[in-house]
Amino acid sequence: MIELQDIFYEHGEDYRKTHRLPLNVLKAMSAIGACRTAELGGHVDECDECGHVRISYNSCRNRHCPKCQTLAKEKWLEDRKNDLLPVGYFHVVFTIPEELNYLALANQKELYSTLFQAASETLLELGRDTKYLGAEIGFTSILHTWGQNLMHHPHVHCIVPSGGLSLDGTRWINSKEDFFIPVKVLSRKFRGKFLYYLKKSYYNRKLKFIGDNHELIENQAFQCFVDKLYKKEWVVYCKPPFSSAEHVLEYLGRYTHRVAISNNRLVFFDNGYVTFKWRDYRDNNKQKFMTVTAEEFIRRFLMHVLPDKFVKIRHYGILSNRNRVTKLKKCKELTGSVFKITSTTKLSSTELLFKLTGIDLNVCPCCTKGKMLRTGKLQPKNFSPPKVAKKIS
Repeated sequence: MIELQDIFYEHGEDYRKTHRLPLNVLKAMSAIGACRTAELGGHVDECDECGHVRISYNSCRNRHCPKCQTLAKEKWLEDRKNDLLPVGYFHVVFTIPEELNYLALANQKELYSTLFQAASETLLELGRDTKYLGAEIGFTSILHTWGQNLMHHPHVHCIVPSGGLSLDGTRWINSKEDFFIPVKVLSRKFRGKFLYYLKKSYYNRKLKFIGDNHELIENQAFQCFVDKLYKKEWVVYCKPPFSSAEHVLEYLGRYTHRVAISNNRLVFFDNGYVTFKWRDYRDNNKQKFMTVTAEEFIRRFLMHVLPDKFVKIRHYGILSNRNRVTKLKKCKELTGSVFKITSTTKLSSTELLFKLTGIDLNVCPCCTKGKMLRTGKLQPKNFSPPKVAKKIS
């Protein structure tokens, strides 16, 4: 099976030599290249019955690594189970126009934060409006920066309960079966808020202008740019509500810890070219294949490495951290759901794997009778890995 790690091994060093990369991108490349190899160290387990020895190398735990997201996702979903309400949930997506993509790439932290702020304020304010719902809503927002072809396409997915807490805090107000705010109203409110904060960032000199955007340094050029964006219809869409809370979790799992491309979408890698699968949403969602040079593939992937410590999953309204044990608790009471204080005991990776798959790593895979006991620790090795590193399945 082809992996992103293999492409980084063979072409990553050349790419680093020919491109000036920020520290967070270099760290991500290093982590993905070293994941589950001797470079990160590991440990040795031995069966107390038959003596079978198993060597396991450490994971990099980088949030951009395709191999490190499954357990991270499951741990996150375990923590979210107690937030679910027995109501329908909507999926709303806010997307910025493609004219802003290059500017956003040059100002990731500033404009991704603006995207979160504009989308969240749009939903919260319109939710409180008695013309639509007249209630305090809550939702989880997840940032994605890519399209299926790996090009830059920043957007946020919002998972929104179909209703909210009345403004006086005494009752739960259910929304209509279709989303309680018209999409056109959402779109225009979102557009106005985003462009307001964009102008604020500009006049506070928080934006960098490089390449084709350099002319926007001039006030007149920037204002003309913003005026064109005001005249454009922005894309916001909403899907029908999910049928159950379980479907909400399953759906969230597809989005929360997704990286720009998973290893199972990689089809072919040879002679400096990479072929991967993608879905063309403009052509009836057809699955297609795209072949690019390894250099271009790496460039596209690295566009989606987020700034250090940037939070890509955020909770708002009744689901925010400060409201979880107050307003969310009240909503659970009003909707007939039991509120539980989440246990502070976290499942280990081994325990979680057993819960999900039934595979017990403590049992010897050879004799199936003995227990695998930790007998040694492997120290990290600083070496240049081969083109294809040894991996532990």
